[in-house]
Amino acid sequence: MIRMPDIVRLSPRQRLLRFAVRIRAVLYLEAWFPQIPLALAVGLLGALAVLDALPHLTKLFPELADLAPAASLTQSSLLSALGTVPEAVVGTVLLLMAFGLLFRSRFSWAITLVLAAAMLAMLLHHYGLVWSGVTVFNAMILVALLVFRRHFARSSVAAGTLFAAISILLLMSYAVLGSYVLGAGFSPPIKDLVSALYFAVVTMSTVGYGDIVPKSEDARFFVVSIIILGITVFATSISAVVVPLLNGRMQHLLMGEKKRVWRNHYLIIGNNALAQNTYHALRARHLPALVLLSAVPEHVWMAEGDLMIGDATDSDVLRRAGVERALGVLALRVIDSENAFIVLAAKEVATPGKMVAAVQDGKNLERLRQVGADLIIAPEVLGGELLALTLSGEELEGSTIINRLFTAAAEGVEA
Repeated sequence: MIRMPDIVRLSPRQRLLRFAVRIRAVLYLEAWFPQIPLALAVGLLGALAVLDALPHLTKLFPELADLAPAASLTQSSLLSALGTVPEAVVGTVLLLMAFGLLFRSRFSWAITLVLAAAMLAMLLHHYGLVWSGVTVFNAMILVALLVFRRHFARSSVAAGTLFAAISILLLMSYAVLGSYVLGAGFSPPIKDLVSALYFAVVTMSTVGYGDIVPKSEDARFFVVSIIILGITVFATSISAVVVPLLNGRMQHLLMGEKKRVWRNHYLIIGNNALAQNTYHALRARHLPALVLLSAVPEHVWMAEGDLMIGDATDSDVLRRAGVERALGVLALRVIDSENAFIVLAAKEVATPGKMVAAVQDGKNLERLRQVGADLIIAPEVLGGELLALTLSGEELEGSTIINRLFTAAAEGVEA
């Protein structure tokens, strides 16, 4: 049985990180997690709320038809008939916010957090401290929203448009319903929904033709509220759509394209057969690898996005390559002195992963060992050793090959 040297083995933490990275790559978690599961859960919670309130709303419609406009809120019987409307409204908005979560919208995340908390409060108020299945499900969604809050940080045009549409729709509903309920407080009185819609649009647009005028105190306060809310909602809606466009444009002009954040990966430095084979072997095992070269190669052999151009001996370049979060740094250039300088630069940044260096000349083994490489691989030296073993008639065993390949590392540990 082949036994790997201890220096080659990763620590338990590094193994756990490597396993997590591999699982994330195999399952393509970055493409759908956590936004899709959370969106489905929030949509289900909203659907349950709407379905729970739907039977009560169907009983409410005949009562609404018999309601007459009043001059003040105290004279209106509508408020006592709207007991289940808040639950239905919250459920409907949650269904809309579920679409925003699919785009990792920060706005949708914030609104969903508030509405889920409100829904939980209504459930606890309705059922008391008895935790039903829906209550537990609601609480789990709240916890998930808090745990994965950093995954919802986008301020997109789609989210802004959704916010604007919902805000204007809710404001319009409030204005029309309030105008109809307080219809007797206007001159002439508002007796139908068409007149209420007309008055709401004229008031929110600040046109004010003067053909319908509020007379009662409650009607005047209501008109003041829709004027203030109308100006606020329209201004906020415009900024919600325009600001993401301006931010994206300014970020593109000042900072260029957003770069990928590398973590828990292997940093390969070198443009030769050893570097290419190592890269392809890591990618075949679903392990992320970034290739750092001084110039773009004539034949690109890495995937798009896995290439970075820069000086590997510069600590700032190594930091941009995520060396501080790398599982390993592989200095695989054909010049031993360059590999030694790369190891020194990585050590200066305090790389937590394994430091691997390739050596072409056996005389440089000691030098690379002194600069602090954790593992020294000498394929040229190994080839000579294996050829000599074969010509001399000695038996080749897997353990012998492994020990010959990592001789430098083992001797460095003993020293």
